[in-house]
Amino acid sequence: MSRSSYQYQVEAMRRPDKHAGLKRRISEIFAASDGRYGYRRIRLDLRSEGVRVSEKVVARLMRELDLVAKRGKKRRYSSYKGEISDAPENLVKRNFHADAPNKLWLTDITEFRIPAGKVYLGPVVDCFDGMVVSWAISTSPNAELANAMLDAAAATLSEDEHPVGHTDRGYHYRWPGWIERCEKYDITRSMSKKGCSPDNSACEGFFGRLKVELFYGRRWSGWSVDDFMDAVDRCIHWYNERRNKESLGGDEPAVVQAVAQSSGMSAFVRKNVSIPNAGFMVDEYPPRSQVRHPNRGQAGNIQVHQSVLQYQAAASVHRQPIARGI
Repeated sequence: MSRSSYQYQVEAMRRPDKHAGLKRRISEIFAASDGRYGYRRIRLDLRSEGVRVSEKVVARLMRELDLVAKRGKKRRYSSYKGEISDAPENLVKRNFHADAPNKLWLTDITEFRIPAGKVYLGPVVDCFDGMVVSWAISTSPNAELANAMLDAAAATLSEDEHPVGHTDRGYHYRWPGWIERCEKYDITRSMSKKGCSPDNSACEGFFGRLKVELFYGRRWSGWSVDDFMDAVDRCIHWYNERRNKESLGGDEPAVVQAVAQSSGMSAFVRKNVSIPNAGFMVDEYPPRSQVRHPNRGQAGNIQVHQSVLQYQAAASVHRQPIARGI
């Protein structure tokens, strides 16, 4: 090596780190997301703050800081119990896009296994923006769980809203109680083919993201079932209100919903409700009222929640709605 090259490298090593401030901010965003954000989502947050930096630079700095986003494992709970009733036609045909809220809903049930026991989650996901309209959490994957989440979601509909409700072929959606509720709320049933998870892949994708960002890679020993239910609940509120999405132009579902309502896309106005901050939401996010229906001590230990979103002035939102589904 020539003397000049050696001296250049020595001087370069003595210079202050030009990315020191950026590294601090990347670490703060990563911590605020509880380790869920990779370099793409961190760059989206930086871009929303007016910081222009490439994905490659963010990825390199995260490697230098030893910041690794959570990764998932594959294990699925199956609710299929045979053809116990006639299956409706698949109306969705893997087109998980909607041009307005409450046009296309997806639902399914997933299982979490912790040392204290099993917990089951049943959400209703809106394909307009990925908002989780309602969700029920229980220790048993029974009809009460499925019916409770559908009742909670239907309670948010206006008189002129009649969504398509797409499910897999699980037995929860073949029982008379579910069918009667769909008829009562004027929800058009749609069902995947037998054993064909891609037919409901958007909902499966939500489960995958939730488990990667909340469940996998953690030690749940010492957690009670009730504590774990609260953790799932907090994470879904964070998912609705704080988690940015590339498919929504870097916005969160709650922001896109606010713009959609101000644009007259739907007569329904959701009210966002949140539970107290426990590490899943950043402190500067505006406080919101608490709405919970735990029903603890009753059969199945079910918690039912609605994503009710308080109307926010469109003037505070700087992006236009992007109806790309989830």
